[in-house]
Amino acid sequence: MRKRVVCLLLTGTILLGQALFLTGCQGSGDIEESENGQSASSSEMPVLPSEESEPAPTPSPDATSTPTPTPSPSATPTPSPTPSPTPESTPTPKPTPKPTPTPTPSSSSSGGYAIPDMLGSSFHSDQASGSSGVYIDVSHVSDGYVAASVVSSKRLKFQVVYGDMKYNYDLPSDGSPTVFPLQSGDGTYQFRVMENTSGTKYRELYAVTQSVSLKSQFQPFLRPSQYVNYNAYSSCVAKARQLASTASSETEVIAAIYAYITEHVSYDYNKAATVQSGYLPNPDSTLNSGTGICFDYAALAAAMLRSVGIPTKLITGYVAPNDIYHAWNMIYTEESGWITVEIQTPAYGWSRIDTTFAATGADASFIGNGSNYTIRYTY
Repeated sequence: MRKRVVCLLLTGTILLGQALFLTGCQGSGDIEESENGQSASSSEMPVLPSEESEPAPTPSPDATSTPTPTPSPSATPTPSPTPSPTPESTPTPKPTPKPTPTPTPSSSSSGGYAIPDMLGSSFHSDQASGSSGVYIDVSHVSDGYVAASVVSSKRLKFQVVYGDMKYNYDLPSDGSPTVFPLQSGDGTYQFRVMENTSGTKYRELYAVTQSVSLKSQFQPFLRPSQYVNYNAYSSCVAKARQLASTASSETEVIAAIYAYITEHVSYDYNKAATVQSGYLPNPDSTLNSGTGICFDYAALAAAMLRSVGIPTKLITGYVAPNDIYHAWNMIYTEESGWITVEIQTPAYGWSRIDTTFAATGADASFIGNGSNYTIRYTY
């Protein structure tokens, strides 16, 4: 089984060609994952007809060990299958219209970029199905998300199943509504609420199978969800709109937000060493504290960019040369432009940005053409 390691921070020594100093950061996830990064299939998990072994959590950067550093950041990782349903891609030949936003608090722009109203996501109790405190709302699947609210005295999991791909999330047991993205695109999904029975055994409380046809491919990446948590009144949204207000284009918006994060958020080594499993990033906390781990950087960038209309994925996966488990972003732009003097975006395509590495002195050559990045999960 591949060792689960943390997103590692490159220090300025990378610029001098010296050996890399690596330190870890942890994200959510509290049990071992299967070799292929997915939950075990139902044929592997059953203990009793009504019970299953605890679903492997959808991993995010997890501080389990620190690999031995090597001096070459440009090495290509050993090829391994990536189950991400939404892989990094080359520029899309034809544009796909972005969704029309619904009205939310807006800010004026003195630049040429028209800041759109923020797209939201929420749980609609009057449209949810279920009973006895277990409810799933699929009324907005065309908007790229599903929501759940469950009251239980036991530990819960929410599973999103799409074909062979399974995303597993911790689910609050106090009834707090929680939103999950439909990052696999159009198709048939199954949504399952799982309740802990004993140890690592879970049983299904309720499940819904739903056919999904998204309004656009960008919907899941323009809205808040569990890992990218914000709302119209979040501090990170206000800051993003402030930065976007003087921009003349979407690439200028991205450049301004990218520069702000990399200049104002420093890597938190202590947090990386002590963060507990099950950790979820809070973009406002990262913004206000000015510190974070890779999961925090990626969640903050996604929240700020999504809130001003830039489709942004939060990606977790591996980075060569040490099989580092890491978090970064993919952004979609309709125009070609420069984010920094070294990072150029294509027209109608996805581009990679890594604010963690950029904030700690690594130049764009480390990101390069992405051959040293392997996607595991997309949010």
